[in-house]
This record gives sequence, C-alpha cells and structure tokens, in this order.
Amino acid sequence: MKRLFGGACVLVFAMLGQANAGDFKGFYAGANVGGVSSSSDAATTTVFSPTGYFAPSSVPAIATVGAQKLGSNGFTGGGEAGFNLQHNAFVIGVEADFGGMKLDKIATGTAPYPCCPTTNFTVRQALSTSWLITARPRVGFAAGPLLIYGTGGLAVTSVDYTALFTDTFASANELGGKNGSQTGWAAGGGAEFKTGKHWSMKAELLHADFGSQSVTSTNLHAPATTAWPTNVFTHKENLSGNLYRFGFNFYL
Repeated sequence: MKRLFGGACVLVFAMLGQANAGDFKGFYAGANVGGVSSSSDAATTTVFSPTGYFAPSSVPAIATVGAQKLGSNGFTGGGEAGFNLQHNAFVIGVEADFGGMKLDKIATGTAPYPCCPTTNFTVRQALSTSWLITARPRVGFAAGPLLIYGTGGLAVTSVDYTALFTDTFASANELGGKNGSQTGWAAGGGAEFKTGKHWSMKAELLHADFGSQSVTSTNLHAPATTAWPTNVFTHKENLSGNLYRFGFNFYL
C-alpha cells in the first residue's frame, strides 16, 4: 500500500512538473463557448407641437408605453489568441477574441389615447446582436498549473435596434432605429489550468457594457400621405450583459 501511494505521489508531481507555472508564457490560440445574459432599456418618446398630430395628453402616454425592457439570454462563442510574459508567479499579457454573440428580443406595448379612449396606439421595439470583439490585457498569478487572472479592455458588438409607432386613430406610422457597431468595455476574471505542455482549459466571467445610443426621426405619417415633421420622435437603447465562457488554448 505504501509503495502504491508513493508511486501515485511521484506521478502527480511529474504531471505538475510538465505543466508548471512557466508554461503560461508565450503565444497561444484557442476557442471559447458559453452563454450571455443581457440587460437593455429602450425608450420611445415624442414631443407636442401646436401644429402637430398629437394632443398634449398623448405625449406622456406614449413615453410611458415606450419605456420597455429588451434584455435577453443568448449564446456566445468564437476564437481567441494572446501572448503572455511571466516572471516567477506573476503573469501579464494581452488577449483578443472574435466570435458570435446572439441576442434577440422584441417588446410591444399598446394603450388607449387619453384624449380619445376608443382609439389606441402601439409601440414595438426590437434589439438583436450578432458578433462580439474584445481586446483586453490580462494580469494574474500562477500556482503550478493554475493561473488566476483579472482582465479588462475594449469590447465592440453589432446592434440592430428598431422602433415602430402605429395607431388606430388615423393609421399613424413612424419608424426609427439604428444598425451598426456599438463600442464599450468588458472586464472580469477567470481561471486557466494547464493540462500538459501545450494545452490548457479555462473558465471566464466577463461583464460587458456597450453604453447607450439615441436617434431621432421626423417621419411620422398619419394617414400615410400626410407628414407631421414637428412631432419629433426620439428612440434610445442601452446594452450590457454578463458572459459566461469556457474554452481551451494551445500554447506554441
């Protein structure tokens, strides 16, 4: 029994020797996959104009219905690459990744006009994302094959946000939104474990915040051939979320 226990200890120490703290230095590349839980507040508002379409009481009613939640859960995953420097247990490096971040949510609200309760209006807003890029320094400490690190830096994602206003009073219609990249930041931490000379596994939690965007439009029509440009619409959205990722890396 003692001989068996001694042999097991020798094997463990031999494995630790192959995957020691110094193995984290150099270039690496890998992949990650996981989930994302996002938070997003959207708002659609308009203004009163004496030459416009809306009664004064309609403006606050539209703002109330237009305050909607567009947070959702989705998928994230892609490739990553980085480089580490190491002195004893201290590790510093930089990592960049590119991949998908799939989020999709639609919210719809309907209410009667305070001035005309037999008619109503509807605000529909939608937000989706498709890709994610981050570029972040990493700083951590290694203990044998285990690296614990913190990270933070640039994050960019695609955002497709649309807002549609309609009503039954005179078949009003107004459409606004934006489609393009949205830049913010991402920060968090993780753990990476060397399973051999070249390979490692990792688990990571990042919080990403992409800030807010606002767009205006003057394209209210009611009915379809009559424009009401003095009723300016403002559409706003923001986006943040938590990413839970697992992956592997290959060290060159």
